Amino acid sequence: MGLETLQYEEGQTPLDPDEKDGLLIPTIFTRHELDEVEQRNIEDAIRWTLERRKRFMLAEVLSEQFVIELHKRMYGEVWEWAGRFRNTNKNIGVDKYQIGIELRALLDDCRYWIENKTFSEDEIAVRFKHRIVSIHCFPNGNGRHSRLIADIIVEKIFGRPVFTWGSQSLIHTTTFRTQYLNALRQADCGIIEPLILFSRS
Repeated sequence: MGLETLQYEEGQTPLDPDEKDGLLIPTIFTRHELDEVEQRNIEDAIRWTLERRKRFMLAEVLSEQFVIELHKRMYGEVWEWAGRFRNTNKNIGVDKYQIGIELRALLDDCRYWIENKTFSEDEIAVRFKHRIVSIHCFPNGNGRHSRLIADIIVEKIFGRPVFTWGSQSLIHTTTFRTQYLNALRQADCGIIEPLILFSRS
């Protein structure tokens, strides 16, 4: 008898050994369990930003230290590598040796955009989000990290409401995630408007 192909319900797919590399909680076995603990950790990070947001200064938010600290607060209870720049190359993102250089260039650019009102307030935050996720600073979690830091920029620096990002989870395959990915692809080609529109949808 040949091997049967196992079918799993969404979220119940077991994590393979590569996916568990660096996982701090050995009792996690499925994608659903991982999503749950990551979400709780991210909610803790959001609470931290809410508690401290009034005290955030522009120079603090637009710093390498803040970018790293935010990622660590989002994933530090789940992943050993949280808050550490990736040390391998991926099929996306800049070369691992260029991460620090590209991030500092982005932070400088964002300060310039703000000081010179180069773009609208929403566009500055969304451009920052798009550029930082394109750099792909960390081994994982870059999308959620980029959305949260965009929320912090638009709320703290500009005093505007945080983005809604389609008002749905963007982790699993949904119509909203498809729209989001399409908007990201257009931004990759220099067309940023769909991503700005999606951020407020």
